[in-house]
Amino acid sequence: MKRLMTTKEVAELLNIHEKMVYTLVSEKAMPATKIAGKWLFPQYLIEQWVENNTINFPENIRPLTSNQRLVVLAGSNDLLLDKTITLFNRSFSGHLAVFGNLGSLGGVQALRNNLCHIAASHLVQDDDEEYNFQFAAQEFDKMPVVVNFCRRLQGLLFKKNNPKDIMSVADLGRPGLRMVNRSLGTGTRLLLDRELQKAGVRADKIVGYDYEVARHMDVGLEILAGRADVGPGIEAVAGALDLGFLPLRWERFDLLVSKEVFFEQAIQAFFGLLQSEPFKEAGRAIKGYDLSMAGKIVFQEGQ
Repeated sequence: MKRLMTTKEVAELLNIHEKMVYTLVSEKAMPATKIAGKWLFPQYLIEQWVENNTINFPENIRPLTSNQRLVVLAGSNDLLLDKTITLFNRSFSGHLAVFGNLGSLGGVQALRNNLCHIAASHLVQDDDEEYNFQFAAQEFDKMPVVVNFCRRLQGLLFKKNNPKDIMSVADLGRPGLRMVNRSLGTGTRLLLDRELQKAGVRADKIVGYDYEVARHMDVGLEILAGRADVGPGIEAVAGALDLGFLPLRWERFDLLVSKEVFFEQAIQAFFGLLQSEPFKEAGRAIKGYDLSMAGKIVFQEGQ
């Protein structure tokens, strides 16, 4: 039997007059039971009633903390980032870094919703020059810290020796080509759509434009398997799978983190890796990366 409270005990618990307890009972606003002509109140129901009627909550402004042991990353998929997470887990015993592949926009939104510590993003802005600041400003009241992870070369992937003679984005509108694409919300898809618009190519005329895969490597594998002729991706995939590659532009790939957790031990340990020799060696071993800005805080123009 759950503990039953008297009217007096409920009044003392809530710091109100007994008459107010009777009023709430008569209005059926408070859980109660009548036994042998006496009102009794299950304590667990009274506590639940108080909780359910609580309307003023402090604003949750503190992001997810790392607890000094766990680092959660989410956002854009990247080969070097995968290697860096593995390097972190090997280098820091008792710590764990994990990654959620949500695309750049998904990562920024996950950071806003306190679902991760670090968002990986390469969203090109409307000015076609800067990255990520515009999108972060739309999601956050207070701008996060933006740390550069790398610069990487984006372009089009196709079979070795370019059997379809793909020389520009405009060629994607030619008949006879099958494309594989990245998902909406990814920085790669955003860049491709911008380039198609510049070239005057209608996306709905491209066979396979709506065929989406989750990772850069998946684009390369679809082409390697012969299920597609071309797709957007990074040079690192072309190097890993021995594919052809048409460069489009170097892009800035950043890591966003809330200021409130930036100086936590596990977060700083992760960012510290970006200045280490093992990280630089990993970057040099993969095509299409520039690490000259890696680990540096990036400021928006005018800041």
